[in-house]
Amino acid sequence: MAIDLRSDTVTKPSEAMRAAMASAEVGDDVYGDDPTVNSLEERVAAMFGHQAGLFTPTGSLANQLAIRALVKPGEELLVETRSHIVRAELGAAATFSGITTRTWPSTDGLLKADDALAIAHENAGPYLVSTKAIAVENTHNFGGGTVQPIDEIAKLSSAAHARGIAMHLDGARIWNAHVASGVSCAEYGKHFDTISVCLSKGLGAPIGSVMLSTKERVAEARIWRKRYGAGMRQVGIIAAAAHYALDNNIARLAEDHARAKKIATALAAIDSSLVDPSKVHTNIVGLELSKIGITAAELTSRCKDAGLWISALGPHYARLVTHLDFDDAQCDQSIEILKRALVVK
Repeated sequence: MAIDLRSDTVTKPSEAMRAAMASAEVGDDVYGDDPTVNSLEERVAAMFGHQAGLFTPTGSLANQLAIRALVKPGEELLVETRSHIVRAELGAAATFSGITTRTWPSTDGLLKADDALAIAHENAGPYLVSTKAIAVENTHNFGGGTVQPIDEIAKLSSAAHARGIAMHLDGARIWNAHVASGVSCAEYGKHFDTISVCLSKGLGAPIGSVMLSTKERVAEARIWRKRYGAGMRQVGIIAAAAHYALDNNIARLAEDHARAKKIATALAAIDSSLVDPSKVHTNIVGLELSKIGITAAELTSRCKDAGLWISALGPHYARLVTHLDFDDAQCDQSIEILKRALVVK
């Protein structure tokens, strides 16, 4: 059976998670009658210190509902150049909400508050686009699982709010950031007006994210969720899996981080240009292949032939993501496969 490190979304529900799903109390969520969904929304909102939550089938939808609550058509959202919102959500902000975006560059996706503030232009008048919100991704996916420094988040939030600019957190892997940094969910939460958190990545639930904000914004987002075709019925079956994940799968993320670091350390010993282990903060290992004479597509193909699935995310950039269905024995096996595959033929 192949080892799949394409993403931490490839996990399968455990038997215990399936049992929780099978016994879930359910109702019609469009009517607000599903008690398992309601308790999940309340639980996650409380964890981050927000008033309310809205369960969504995807993280992209949670992001889009959140930013449309902060930015009107024709107004501006600022994001980092390689952020998920602008690189992997298929232009949804512009397509669905008429939101324009501008980006600032970074190294490894690492947030520096001054970079975002330097391009912000609130109250831009009738000739330019006014900045209404800034989005931060934590951890930063395409940056290599980078954990954003809480002091930079706090600095950006304080300065942005002083200028009347709102803050959104794309927290698809905020659980990884929490475990790696020791920063509480509530500490992260207090700096943002809206948040999206994913339950189907590192935590291993099969489906689902939650959008967090004030009661008023969440009520409006509930209408837009239905308008976008994402009203759900007896979805407590899925929410029960998310409850199980929150109960059992947060602290164990440290195991994923340790295995990612082990892979990075082993590959850096082959060629230091491949990856810097000190920058592998969480469960993502990004491999820079430009200096070793192999393309990402070639490496991906060789690994697949040997029973290891990884992702090619650029001509010379490959990504591996560790997760709860990946154990120590598979980690050692993956390292050996990668060592053989990286030999230039």
